[in-house]
Amino acid sequence: MNFSGILTAGISFLVIGIFHPIVIWAEYYFTKRCWPVFLAAGVICLGLSVCSGREMPSVFLGVLGCTFLWSIQELYEQEERVKKGWFPENSNRQK
Repeated sequence: MNFSGILTAGISFLVIGIFHPIVIWAEYYFTKRCWPVFLAAGVICLGLSVCSGREMPSVFLGVLGCTFLWSIQELYEQEERVKKGWFPENSNRQK
């Protein structure tokens, strides 16, 4: 029996679920200007995924890298959600 597909789905579900609050937190404290950190982390994870010699660590790093990259778009969308009033704005942030 091969459980790698189910394990990959579980890893994807977990990583994406963890990144929702991370994006909200990052936009709240750092605004969308923190996107280069997400870009660098995504590229590093994807690079490590390619270099990994084992299947599951490679899958994990690949999913993590793509999630970092997708989070860049989510930062911009989170800013729009804050403007609409769906999420609180950081009142301590200087404009």
